[in-house]
Amino acid sequence: MNHIGRKEADMKILVIGRGGREHALAAALAASEQCTQLFCAPGNPGMARLGTIVPVGDSDVEAMTAFAVQEGIDLAVIGPESALAAGMADALTEAGIRVFGPTQAAAQVESSKDFAKRIMEKYHIPTAAYRTFDTVEAARAWVKEQGAPIVIKEDGLKAGKGVTVAMDLDTALEALDAAFAQEGGRVVIEEYLEGFEYSLIALVHEGLVVPLETAQDHKRVGDGDTGPNTGGMGSYSPVRRITPEILEETMKTVMEPMAQALVQEGVPFTGFLYGGLMLTKDGIKVIEFNARFGDPEAEVILPRLKSDFVDAILSVMDGQPVQLQWTPKTCHGVVLASEGYPAGSTKGALIEIGDTDASIFHMGTRSTDQGLKTDGGRVLMVVTLEDTLEQAFEHTYREAEKIGCDKLFYRTDIGRKDMA
Repeated sequence: MNHIGRKEADMKILVIGRGGREHALAAALAASEQCTQLFCAPGNPGMARLGTIVPVGDSDVEAMTAFAVQEGIDLAVIGPESALAAGMADALTEAGIRVFGPTQAAAQVESSKDFAKRIMEKYHIPTAAYRTFDTVEAARAWVKEQGAPIVIKEDGLKAGKGVTVAMDLDTALEALDAAFAQEGGRVVIEEYLEGFEYSLIALVHEGLVVPLETAQDHKRVGDGDTGPNTGGMGSYSPVRRITPEILEETMKTVMEPMAQALVQEGVPFTGFLYGGLMLTKDGIKVIEFNARFGDPEAEVILPRLKSDFVDAILSVMDGQPVQLQWTPKTCHGVVLASEGYPAGSTKGALIEIGDTDASIFHMGTRSTDQGLKTDGGRVLMVVTLEDTLEQAFEHTYREAEKIGCDKLFYRTDIGRKDMA
């Protein structure tokens, strides 16, 4: 049954999570004619303007399930990877709640880098050559043999961090020591890929894969892609360098084969499948898969969607292909992060948002009697929509300057690589 153009009975929708991605998801879901009540658990101050805030932790499976059943939630959309890895989708489904998000087993495409690499290798999905190590001695010997540049990835969930792109041997060995200093230390060591990076996120239900628009995240903390990896310092959509032909090739060689592979492996995927991709001189290669919408990609992709988001999700879950409609405009966003990020964060600094015409997505904020304060590493994302990337770039940074807080910083080159 195709839901497009048909209004369901009153739908109660639950967004699980508290960051910028969930704020963007909540905004897109709230805009749907299908959505009559929106709940956000645990939500954030920005999401409070869109729906009812529910004080339940996003990884508290038991409490979240109890709330969803008690409230009679019709559709739950799960944002964070930690909730998926905890089995949130499994518990909600078992309780009779319709949920858009993969099972704990399918979410291993993100929660275990080794699992994802083994699937890619088995099904011939193009990716960087790799080896997995459980001991620091063997890992150090391999890195010394291979040399730099080389990529060290800590296995497991790392919130977009835990990856070291080591351009020299000392950095690689330090990353290994840090990884194995943790309990249960395990690493995936990959060849270094060079090229143009982009993200493609798709709505997936078993073998059905519906691509969203492309985006480019900027992972490194500093301008010119310098410094350590972060959860993402900004993004924009669409990516001009990724042509319709490249997009079609990405679907044919990466996204559709991965969805089919998970079906074949007995862990079919439902939810947002994220492909982190590199356009290299040897073709498209996978950097990583994630089991949820990207953050900060959600904040620049979803504002461009003209189709009803709830209709699209329901149709995909019913196995119905969807032709999504998009604005041709460019959406551009920059993350304002707190002092010390990504090594740490400065909490409790007062924020003055001021008079801005940008969309402001809350990532790590809290409301207090004194006003809005910082409450995390990535704090706000300033997003604008313009006819061209150049116009959006200028507009976003003009608006970012209006945010008052002496404990925030941001990159000044988001999107510049696609402007040459």
